[in-house]
Amino acid sequence: MRSRDQTPRTNAGRGQTVSPARLAAFNVLRRVAAENAFATILLAGQEQELKENDRALCHELVMGVLRQQLFLDRLTSFYGNRDTARLDLPVRIALRLGLYQLRFLTRIPAAAAVNESVNLMRIARVRSAEGFVNAVLRRATREPEYNPLESISDPIERLSVETSHPAWLAQRWVKAFGLDETAALSRANNQPAPVAFRVVRHRANDAEVLEQLQAGGAEITSSTIVTGAWRVNGGTRLIRTLAEEGSIYIQDEASQLVAQTLGAQAGERVLDVCAAPGSKTSGIADRTGDQALIIAGDLHQHRLRGLIALAAAQELNSINCLSFDATSNLPFQPGAFDRVLVDAPCSGTGTLRRNPEIRWRISAADIDELARRQRRILLNASRMVRPGGYLLYSTCSVEPEENEQVVVDFLRQASAFKPAELNVEPALKTGANTARTWPQRDGSDGFFIALFKRYE
Repeated sequence: MRSRDQTPRTNAGRGQTVSPARLAAFNVLRRVAAENAFATILLAGQEQELKENDRALCHELVMGVLRQQLFLDRLTSFYGNRDTARLDLPVRIALRLGLYQLRFLTRIPAAAAVNESVNLMRIARVRSAEGFVNAVLRRATREPEYNPLESISDPIERLSVETSHPAWLAQRWVKAFGLDETAALSRANNQPAPVAFRVVRHRANDAEVLEQLQAGGAEITSSTIVTGAWRVNGGTRLIRTLAEEGSIYIQDEASQLVAQTLGAQAGERVLDVCAAPGSKTSGIADRTGDQALIIAGDLHQHRLRGLIALAAAQELNSINCLSFDATSNLPFQPGAFDRVLVDAPCSGTGTLRRNPEIRWRISAADIDELARRQRRILLNASRMVRPGGYLLYSTCSVEPEENEQVVVDFLRQASAFKPAELNVEPALKTGANTARTWPQRDGSDGFFIALFKRYE
């Protein structure tokens, strides 16, 4: 987005003002950093409080700052002659906001970017930092050509700073995928994800919905990786209205692919082991109508309440919710289900376009611990599959430790299971029973899928 400054403004003190968009962005970024909150959830919670233009600018500022955080901090260190780690959190955020506008939003007046970042210090009650913030941003306007990449010779460090990914993560990806693929992935992670949706068949007709969207000025294209998924450009208000009515469901194409690949049929018993928030569960239920029995499980009861509300909104009567810990023995008879889905809790590194803050939170130790949990969950879930039934494992992670290595370990332990052929586009396949989607290649989130069949 390249938007001009918006009004009205919020008083920051005598003669001081801050636009609603910048104030909202500042508050969201503070909570993301201080509370480990997710930006998309906080932004959604503010939609009713902001006018449309302010909402758009706020979203651009929040997501842009999170995506470019490392690069912006390098700018701060240079223009401010000090380590950004030594700065108070409100100061760091105000400077990131100001520098992001100066470097990436060319139609924002420089004076607005500088002055309102300074004024934020008064709102945050850090008035002692007003002079420093002003000096840093004024210098940035005088020296706009400074490029922190020019002094970096190491290619991985250079890529890390250029794309604002932690150096350890860039190093990890280069080892797994090579430098060129890592560069493509990292750059894709800093681009907005396309909006994708599926029509809720219980509530609407595909042709009518698409006709309505096109009449409203939206550009619709069919997904190249999953049947029944659509990408949409424009028609934001109409998309929001249709989603609120329950006619469509906003869902990434790769996430939709998981439900399709499971292949659940009418009359079958289906277990979704880690179901909340319910995107894939509702997709399975919508494909099978009311003719399947679907058990949706999750560790947290409050997350299941959201899934129950989603099922009610889409009029999906086949979903039954139950709270359990999938890392322990599951509360069902062995072999009770025709198909079992394990969309395992993971690092989420395939979703960095949507959740850029994840890159600043995870560590290599987190990935190792998640892989251990994934192995336990998959093995426990496999006991629920009847002979002749299917087990599907998926993550929204790109890490081999959470994907291919989990599959290898599972097949070593579960001799009754063999790889099963995946019904997906050939370009997505990485083996007979495994597939990957990539942001830089497919435009979807980065997902991993593996399918197994039980033979005894």
